[in-house]
Amino acid sequence: MARSASYRVKFKRRRKGLTDYYLRTRLLRSGLPRVVVRVSNKHVRVTVVSSRPTGDVVVASAFSQELKGFGWSFSFNNTPAAYLTAYLAGLRCLKKNVSEGILDAGLSKPTKGGRVYAACSGLLDAGFKVRVDPSMLPDKSRITGGHIASFFKESGGQGFSRYVEAGLKVEEMPRILEEVKNRIREAVGNG
Repeated sequence: MARSASYRVKFKRRRKGLTDYYLRTRLLRSGLPRVVVRVSNKHVRVTVVSSRPTGDVVVASAFSQELKGFGWSFSFNNTPAAYLTAYLAGLRCLKKNVSEGILDAGLSKPTKGGRVYAACSGLLDAGFKVRVDPSMLPDKSRITGGHIASFFKESGGQGFSRYVEAGLKVEEMPRILEEVKNRIREAVGNG
């Protein structure tokens, strides 16, 4: 691998493709806390991280599984869940007097109107300022789950067996989203 004295081995996380150090440096130079949004196959995690010389410090975070305690019984990795998770994280940040951040989507390239930008929309609705292009945010019907309800109707319920077995009504998702949002606001505001 290294055959001459001028060869320098790259950092391990760079070699494994886990960290883009060029992007990380630019994010750190902004001086703002990073809003780290990670979407997995089952969950969404939103973490607001402040970088210090001694290391990163988590200001506030939210995990989509927490939505169950507020009455959300649908999927924990869809667009409405990403929105609600970020809304919860945004309110927690405001409670700790952190009101602005910069998006850190990691190595994944977020798509227009996708879950990462739905999380940004949730932060903005909570009153947390995120530097993001407004044209990239999803429209209101996607945030409230309108696209899920229309697909449910078109498919006749196929692919939604978990919802059907649990007796969930997909067409009521927008109403449930507003109820959960109100419960989050009450819990974090009074907590």
